[in-house]
Amino acid sequence: MQKIDYEGTVWVLNYNNPQPLLDHAIHMLERHGVKREDMIITETPTAKVGAIVVEIWPYELVIGRVRTTRNDSFISGTEFTIELKLDEDGNYIDYL
Repeated sequence: MQKIDYEGTVWVLNYNNPQPLLDHAIHMLERHGVKREDMIITETPTAKVGAIVVEIWPYELVIGRVRTTRNDSFISGTEFTIELKLDEDGNYIDYL
């Protein structure tokens, strides 16, 4: 299992995701080495260059590292993705 290499804050972008998805995303980030107290869940991160930003999608988490910032925006490159799996009833499962 690939660990997320980070220092400081991990920005978790949450755009009105359902609570089960958000809970599972947090759980999977913890499984990949991110401490809960290092995560900030927000719609508008104030990430600096080098920070880790996580985008939550229904079937995956996209882990990116901020390459540059301009005004209040950032550009990040994808480091890797974490697949989120569902069981036959539509519940997120821990497959690791």
